[in-house]
Amino acid sequence: MRRSMRALLVAAVALGSAGCEAWYNRVPSPDQLWYIIPWFDHMIQQRSVHPYESGAVPRNTVPGTVPITGGEANWEAEFKAGNSATADRLVNPHAGGVMAADSLRDTGGPEVANFPGTLAARGDSAYGTYCAICHGMTGNGQSPMTPRFPAPSLLTPQARGRSDGYIYSMIRYGRGLMPRYGDKVYRPDDRWAIVNHVRRLQAGGAGASADSAAAAPAAAPAAETSR
Repeated sequence: MRRSMRALLVAAVALGSAGCEAWYNRVPSPDQLWYIIPWFDHMIQQRSVHPYESGAVPRNTVPGTVPITGGEANWEAEFKAGNSATADRLVNPHAGGVMAADSLRDTGGPEVANFPGTLAARGDSAYGTYCAICHGMTGNGQSPMTPRFPAPSLLTPQARGRSDGYIYSMIRYGRGLMPRYGDKVYRPDDRWAIVNHVRRLQAGGAGASADSAAAAPAAAPAAETSR
């Protein structure tokens, strides 16, 4: 009796295995049936409109994304090596203080800061957020960080003589003690807004020597300076 039950069980397992093999290897896959059903074939061959296949369709680039047409060139190695040739060739597209309205429109997406909608306001806000902590609100290099981390004045003749592209490159890449801010102020328009704000500070600020002297911190005691 036990032998017959065992034989029956073996036969059932063999039959089941044969059935599985036939099902998985011989019966056509349902995925292959869609192509012989007219309704599905009609969906595959249907007429459709592809609005973005034409370059004439306007596109609004989401802030923080990389455009498919490419981005800015990278001149970081050259600039940090002390060669400002590429930086000096940059042309400030907003040198007249005007920014295209579409560039100011918020299209959604991630933002490092919620800047107001004018070029001057953007520059003022960004400068106050990222630059004033070291360079001071007036650009004279006097700030709460000065005793620990003295930043150069932006009102000196040397700073005034720098090109717009040089200042833009300093914002984007940093150099020396100044860290990069291109990963924080990542929109080129906002970097140029800071450049324009620095120019306004230079045009309206007092001379570097007088401004710095007026805001200079008290001299440290002799015992402390001798350390």
